[in-house]
Amino acid sequence: MSSNPILEVNDLSVAFSDEKGERKVIEDINFSINKGETVGIVGESGSGKSITALSLLQLFPAGAVITNGSINFNDNNNSIDLLKLNKNNIENYRGRKISMIFQEPMTSLNPVMTCGKQVVEAIKIHQKISKKKATQYVIKLFNEVRLPRPENIFKSYPHQLSGGQKQRVMIAMAMSSKPPILIADEPTTALDVTVQKTILVLMKNLQKKYNTSIIFISHDLSVVAQIADVILVMKNGHIVETGTSADIINNPKHNYTKALWACRPSLDERIKPLPTISDYNIKNKFSTITQEQRELHHRDIYSKEPVLRVKNIKTFFPEKKNFFGNPVKYIKAVNNVSFEVYKGETLGLVGESGCGKTTLGRTILQLIEGCSGEIIYDGQNLKNLSKIELRRFRKKIQIIFQDPYSSLSPRMTVGKAIIEPMQVHGILQNNKQRKLRAIEMLKKVNLDESAFYRYPHEFSGGQRQRIGIARALVLNPELIICDESVSALDVSVQARVLNLLNLLKDEFQLTYIFISHDLSVVKYMSDRIIVMNSGKIEETGEADNIYMHPNSDYTKKLIKSIF
Repeated sequence: MSSNPILEVNDLSVAFSDEKGERKVIEDINFSINKGETVGIVGESGSGKSITALSLLQLFPAGAVITNGSINFNDNNNSIDLLKLNKNNIENYRGRKISMIFQEPMTSLNPVMTCGKQVVEAIKIHQKISKKKATQYVIKLFNEVRLPRPENIFKSYPHQLSGGQKQRVMIAMAMSSKPPILIADEPTTALDVTVQKTILVLMKNLQKKYNTSIIFISHDLSVVAQIADVILVMKNGHIVETGTSADIINNPKHNYTKALWACRPSLDERIKPLPTISDYNIKNKFSTITQEQRELHHRDIYSKEPVLRVKNIKTFFPEKKNFFGNPVKYIKAVNNVSFEVYKGETLGLVGESGCGKTTLGRTILQLIEGCSGEIIYDGQNLKNLSKIELRRFRKKIQIIFQDPYSSLSPRMTVGKAIIEPMQVHGILQNNKQRKLRAIEMLKKVNLDESAFYRYPHEFSGGQRQRIGIARALVLNPELIICDESVSALDVSVQARVLNLLNLLKDEFQLTYIFISHDLSVVKYMSDRIIVMNSGKIEETGEADNIYMHPNSDYTKKLIKSIF
């Protein structure tokens, strides 16, 4: 590893400017990265991590302005201030010299181009290579990032892939140019634990092979610790602590850094409620749920009739068609799945990306039409409902989507997006009451009243996810399908949201199907867990038993992959 910095950030300050004035989001931050080094940046959502990364390439969001500082890129012994480059000159650095893996793959991929074509296009911009060789290279990259059926993924459109698969396409695209600096902004957020480890190993191998410098941004301190040489801890636009990975993990100095660790759900005990950053120093108010308490709770839940019965559900997608356009081969996303959900239960659904978790959730809601099987909720077969009946019924079952940006209209204020479902279902008497209800829900997910008047692009990824959660909760649903609903959130906000979901569950006797690739979160939240693999149920059981005594080799592999 070289001792000469390839990149130096000096006194960088960034603010958002509007008619109300300037609001600082980064203030006088300093750091450098050496050739072949990995610098991790960790902190809560809204701490300034992503804005710092975007500043390096002048990819500022609307309203952002640099108020001070320099970013010096040392290229072949020439020091260039990236902030002083004009639009044409900065293009020479984007992708070729500094490549970036963005946090939200759906908004980074073109929905009308196949995934393979998009990566080929990126390669041909930066390399003199034939289309045929570029195609072969893309297939190779797709194999390296563990995409299933790479030849088919090459021909697939983004909407045909799972969230984790889309992120892996973005990682392959960023890695294709072999840049001196790779910025990874939450690159593993949407990925399951086994693929997370694979991606981190791939990045390390890339770094070793090409002496690449990596800036790795995440809200998950445990993930950052796996790859970073140096860790910067950010809070409210400031760097509050810097140190080697070992020092930050084993001997953190700042209370904020210590609190980031304390907020993670423990695999050994169930603390209720989870501690958050603000109450890190008052742990005595939290209690541990005993095994006896869980057994009494389960005895009560499972003595009643199931509220939802899923019987032999199959959801297949055409993979190959003949000359006449008729399917001859299918992807069996959900293959003969049956289970029951009881009122007041949280049923965890866990498995690797692409295993069928999200497809199953959307099939239950009839957002995707299953090929066969029955979905019976409270004695009513959902597959027999008319469109009008189904629309009325959806008030009872809501979904919190995985991708918060694509589920919010960029032209609609947050307030309007939350009020709209209340208008559709006739909740409350007028929009004044609905506005008060919307603001109340925003505050419950840790957003203030000003969020009501703003647009989605003005929020970080984690903040947008909280908006999606608030929108689902305003309808007072009976059952909520949480599809990776906390995967984009930092540990403290995740703790607040999990606490909120548990409070609402107790108060209104809600029922959850909790979908996630994070087994520690699923174990904490769930009464029972279903483990899915390749469209089928691998095993089902009480959450603690699944973790402590897994029967399936696949489940054992998932548990072993937890950081």
